[in-house]
Amino acid sequence: MSIPAQASGEPDAEPDGPEGRLRRFARIWSRAIFPLTATSLTRPEFEQHLLPLARELNGILHAHPFDASPAQHVGAALVEAHCTVPDALSSTLGVVDSYLVLYCGGNGPGTLSTEDGRARCARIQHTLAAGFTAALRERTLTEQEAIARSALTARSHAEQALHATEARFRAVFKDAAIGIGIADLDGNILEINDTLTRMFGGLEHHVRSHKVNEWVHPEDSPQVWRYYDELVRGEREHYRTEKAYYRNDGTVLWTNLTVSLLRDSEGNPQYQLALIEDTTERRLLNLRLRYEATHDALTGLPNRTLFFERLEKALTAKDGVRFGLCYLDLDGFKAINDSLGHAAGDRLLVEVADRLQSCATAPGEMVARLGGDEFVALTTGPGTAEEVHELAGRILNALATPIRIDGRELTVRGSIGIVEGPSGERGAAEVLRSADITMYRAKAAGGNRFQLADAEADARAITRHGLTTSLPAALDRGEFFIEYQPLVHLGDGTVHGAEALVRWCHPQHGVLGPDRFIPLAEHTGLIVPLGRWVLEESVRQANFWQERHSDGGPLRINVNLSPTQLHHPRLVAETVDVLERSGLEPGALCLEVTESALIGADDDLLKPLCQLAEMGVDIALDDFGTGYSNLANLRRLPVSVLKLDRSFTRGMQQHPADPVDLKIVEGIVSLAHSLELAVTVEGVETGAQAEQLRALGCDTAQGWYYARPGAPDRIHSLLLADAV
Repeated sequence: MSIPAQASGEPDAEPDGPEGRLRRFARIWSRAIFPLTATSLTRPEFEQHLLPLARELNGILHAHPFDASPAQHVGAALVEAHCTVPDALSSTLGVVDSYLVLYCGGNGPGTLSTEDGRARCARIQHTLAAGFTAALRERTLTEQEAIARSALTARSHAEQALHATEARFRAVFKDAAIGIGIADLDGNILEINDTLTRMFGGLEHHVRSHKVNEWVHPEDSPQVWRYYDELVRGEREHYRTEKAYYRNDGTVLWTNLTVSLLRDSEGNPQYQLALIEDTTERRLLNLRLRYEATHDALTGLPNRTLFFERLEKALTAKDGVRFGLCYLDLDGFKAINDSLGHAAGDRLLVEVADRLQSCATAPGEMVARLGGDEFVALTTGPGTAEEVHELAGRILNALATPIRIDGRELTVRGSIGIVEGPSGERGAAEVLRSADITMYRAKAAGGNRFQLADAEADARAITRHGLTTSLPAALDRGEFFIEYQPLVHLGDGTVHGAEALVRWCHPQHGVLGPDRFIPLAEHTGLIVPLGRWVLEESVRQANFWQERHSDGGPLRINVNLSPTQLHHPRLVAETVDVLERSGLEPGALCLEVTESALIGADDDLLKPLCQLAEMGVDIALDDFGTGYSNLANLRRLPVSVLKLDRSFTRGMQQHPADPVDLKIVEGIVSLAHSLELAVTVEGVETGAQAEQLRALGCDTAQGWYYARPGAPDRIHSLLLADAV
């Protein structure tokens, strides 16, 4: 066994650095299993031998995506290093369980969360134990084959060297570490060794009183007895399998069984030789590791791994099986964690898990925790359309009773997304995504309710998500462009200016209006760089108009400001920078702000608008009349233009015009003019509307009656024509 030498000149690892922590883990590991290892190495040499294996475990722990299968090599390497005593595996698993995350959890590119680290560590233990078991089994089977051939040789040469061969056979037979039994071809047990007797409870007559074919166990694989029949007929020489037996006290003995056919000197089948290795403890260990890998450590519920196994099984079932899935997210759980602490939050999750388990007790129902405060409940069967709604109702009713924690009664609410349908049509990931989307629709509707999945709503949500993720790259790739809609002076029909309206030329969805992506840009924060780009392009275009078409008079450019832009600390500085670099006068720029964004605005929010207004930039109050603001607020707002919402002028499209709308618009215009504010009307679509608005004293208007938003070169053609 070679020992990796430390590279010459390599500096000692920092005690608290990744290499230092890794070496401390290897030192603890070597001290735990060195006394159990048959090796000629010293303990420091053995520690150096374990160090590469410790590095492998560290790499597996931080692998992305996570894959525990390389840990099989670590288990096999222990067997190769002669760590074959069962306690060596137990001690190794104990060290990995207690110290791997502690010393190596921070050695990767990112620190693992405690829950993720423990889950990965459990999977690593399971795989390491499997590799150790497989290597030990292979080594044992090799030894078993040697023993079997020795036994066969001893029996076939019994007449030639009876005394010597009998002595050797008895030594092998009696002192073997595995159970050995010999039976005739009829299954009668002829001889057993002491090891086999102890495996079955220490009563030899209990074993001898049975025939081989009487040792049937309900968990026998179907091929076990087919192999046996082929063996006694002489059609195969041996077979290996995992088999369970009942001991004389009724407990179960799990074994690795190897059965070989013994032939006489003429080649005729004569006896069968069974070599039996007791694997009961390893099997129990694997079951425990499997449980830990498939169940949530906090609540004891099945975790994401086991839930996906069950869901995939339900989705691939046949014979008209249906499924129903409830995806639950607790409403306001973060507030509980933030106010009462994570310990109280964990106790709350445990209580919620207990209540959910009491709701899913029928056959085909299960509850699992996906992580955080997200739970799922699954039901299968022929009538899940009704059952899943009943299950969701039971869950909400179970959560309705307050939970008492640290002397406080906490009311827990939940939002549930339901997906129900036949198996065989969708995959597990698609079903879970649909349930997740539906759950958020229930939460958006107020929470404490359940919603049924809708394919169209799912498609819209997926599209929104796709647009959100592609927004940043779209700005870099230059996929946005601006259309301009003329602002027409109602007095003489001349073009007064234009409003800049941003569009997105999406590669898949075509041209998208601002209603499709501006809310997404607001949500992601991209509205700030996007808004700056719109301002730069619009101001540049306005300056171009003034330089090329000075005969038509100065054209104003209106640019919309979002609520997020209003709160941006560099709004004034960036606006000044754009104007100075373009050479456009501040008076030629009008920034439009929605009325709802200024409702209840304090002095800090109004300060940048006041600064812009003082330097000559016009501020327009967009969608005026829809925000239910106090008209007295107009006195403190730095606005110079009111833009009437189209809802006030829609009644003027008919003849005669709605008298109520006429009075409202007349009052607003009178109020605005008394405050020295200009009035712009949007959404003008007919000549009758335009005439009514002109008669009421409105200053400017825009709408399809004059022109739809279009390319910037269309503005000049309107300048040369009568727009009325």
